[in-house]
Amino acid sequence: MDFLNMTFPVSGVTTNVLFPPLVAMVISFFTSMGGISGAFLLLPFQMSVLNYTAPSVSGTNHVFNIVAIPSGVYRYIREGRMAWPLTWVVIAGTLPGVFIGYYLRVLYLPDPKTFKLFVGCVLLYIGIRLFKELLGGSKGQSAGTKALEEKFKLRTAEIKKAQSSAVAAGIPLDAVVKTISVSLKRVVYEFWGERFSFHTVGMFALAFVVGIIGGAYGIGGGAIIAPFCVAFFKLPIYTIAGATLMGTFITSVAGALFFSVIPATNGLSPLPDWPLGILFGIGGFIGMYLGAKTQKFVPQKVIKSGVGIAIMSLAMKYIAQFF
Repeated sequence: MDFLNMTFPVSGVTTNVLFPPLVAMVISFFTSMGGISGAFLLLPFQMSVLNYTAPSVSGTNHVFNIVAIPSGVYRYIREGRMAWPLTWVVIAGTLPGVFIGYYLRVLYLPDPKTFKLFVGCVLLYIGIRLFKELLGGSKGQSAGTKALEEKFKLRTAEIKKAQSSAVAAGIPLDAVVKTISVSLKRVVYEFWGERFSFHTVGMFALAFVVGIIGGAYGIGGGAIIAPFCVAFFKLPIYTIAGATLMGTFITSVAGALFFSVIPATNGLSPLPDWPLGILFGIGGFIGMYLGAKTQKFVPQKVIKSGVGIAIMSLAMKYIAQFF
């Protein structure tokens, strides 16, 4: 199988051409259910397995997002689970933050050891917030979220009983996101008979800070925004997945262009490895489409638990490597 091996000149990575898309497909299948592209897992994979530790790895992650995300977004739009007001607020906040994050990555985080500590701290904070909401049970959930989980359980049980099937979709076809009101103070929308809302300025401020972190990390911010939307703003994961993926896509386009045209200092090039990023993106494109399509079959707790476990394990690994 040596004929399938390829060396990518920008990153210096030598690998079987089937390996990156396969890894990306598996990762994206699970993470896209939670509104996360999977780039936050691909970055440590590239650093630890492929030994790709240059600053340009962040730009390569942006390329992955550009190629992979559209399929998942398309599926969420088609099934009516796209909260458009949330999408635009997230984009407006994270987009300027990407450019600030770029400078932080190139000027202050060029050392892989320091960068790994930075990555670990970011992931640890995300994991703590997510598990705090999970372990809090009904106390950590809004009334609307609890109502959705009960409806999911009841509908799944009814369909399984009626069809004598072990697998059943808990989300009906007519359960779509409906915008109720939009203002600078608050956005309100409805999903499956329940109303949810968030403070517009508060979400914008969070998105701006997350954009700075995401820009430096090469993930567009979606991997941080999604858990925050669930744990802090108490929004159901079924309604935020499409919005955070779309936000990640838009900011990743800006991030990839920025990493491509702005020169770096200290002799370190931030130019993304476009062929490698596209190869990852092809696998992610398939994985995200399947993940978005499968989401309605999976309870919220299962999705959040899976993402939380992955985040916490990686966080502890990278923090431990620094000491």
